[in-house]
Amino acid sequence: MLHRIWLSFFVIAFLSAIYQWLGHGDHDVFQRLVKACFDMASLSVELAIGLIGVLSLWLGIAALGEASGLVQKLGNLFSPLFHRLMPEVPKGHPAIASMTLNLSANVLGLDNAATPLGLKAMQDLQSLNPNKDTATNAQILFLVLNTSSVTLFPITVLLYRAQMGAPDPASVFIPILMATSCSTLAGLLVTAWVQKLKLWDTVVLGYLALGVGGLFAIVAYFMTLSVEQLQVQSSLVSNLLIFSLIMVFLLAAHIKKVNVYDTFVEGAKRGFKVAVDIIPFLLAMLVAIGVFRASGALATAIDWVRVAVTTVGLDARFVDALPTALMKPLSGSGSRAMMLETIETFGVDSFQGLLAATIQGSTETTFYVLAVYFGSVGIRHSRHALACGLTADFAGISAAIAIAYWFYG
Repeated sequence: MLHRIWLSFFVIAFLSAIYQWLGHGDHDVFQRLVKACFDMASLSVELAIGLIGVLSLWLGIAALGEASGLVQKLGNLFSPLFHRLMPEVPKGHPAIASMTLNLSANVLGLDNAATPLGLKAMQDLQSLNPNKDTATNAQILFLVLNTSSVTLFPITVLLYRAQMGAPDPASVFIPILMATSCSTLAGLLVTAWVQKLKLWDTVVLGYLALGVGGLFAIVAYFMTLSVEQLQVQSSLVSNLLIFSLIMVFLLAAHIKKVNVYDTFVEGAKRGFKVAVDIIPFLLAMLVAIGVFRASGALATAIDWVRVAVTTVGLDARFVDALPTALMKPLSGSGSRAMMLETIETFGVDSFQGLLAATIQGSTETTFYVLAVYFGSVGIRHSRHALACGLTADFAGISAAIAIAYWFYG
């Protein structure tokens, strides 16, 4: 499925460019396409090189966690849940702890920690994969949960809103949390349906009840804080937790008489190889996205949606935020640029600006995550991963639009 979608990006881009040339007299469109190819090729290498340092750091830290035995204990804590959601993963397997750390980092909005930990989890799951070039059910479910993970602290969105002059930058906090929760729930449900998982299990429901209860408790606490306190507290808690994790792994390994320096270095060495291995997959995906955007196909799609919505007499204000929604599954930087453009055009606290910010925080970049995570272990056949991931994206974006009309009118 992925190879057909990848090819369709180029076919649609070419047809759109022909239309722009012959229909609108745009003689520079093919120049933009070629430039996009070269720009995205360079960007893929820059991104991979930029990942080397952070990958090496967190793979080194993860090696200390494994040597100290804490990773195993963390895996045992969540083993009953993952054993039911991912029956092919043995109880206490290192992948369980890696997935737990990754999803926790996503919840806290710690992208720099989440990606390396996610790649580590994917490698651990790959060790159980009998067919190395085809994704397993466990790998697919993990990727869907990763790309649709609840984000408790959308720090980046709040900072951009503050920089753009919003008097209450955190006003999108609850709408984003609601939208991203819908995305996660939809991703879990659709993947469970495809994989025939039994979610009505007392253990699964128990873990979900604890998670939802903890989430509501945290939200209730943060709702009592002022805007300034919310930003300070969220940043403090996130960074305190992540550095505390580093210290716990270091000290626990030292107590176990592990050579912490050598163990860290050995783990960090894997970071370079992983970063290099993902370049071809990242290159393929970014070039396809680049030509699709440069061809004008995205703008044309938005225009068609606007005409359709207006024709049936519906409120078309949400269409102005759709560029962010359509770019979000494709490119994080692209969707961020679309969000800022919408805010700049309509105002930071306009309906369109608030909706764009809510969409930006509601889902992840599915195509990027799929390319990086599966590319890091050499998986070429993603099976139903993309369809389930995009379903979660659609649910999150749809929820963001509905919630925006509810909150912002």
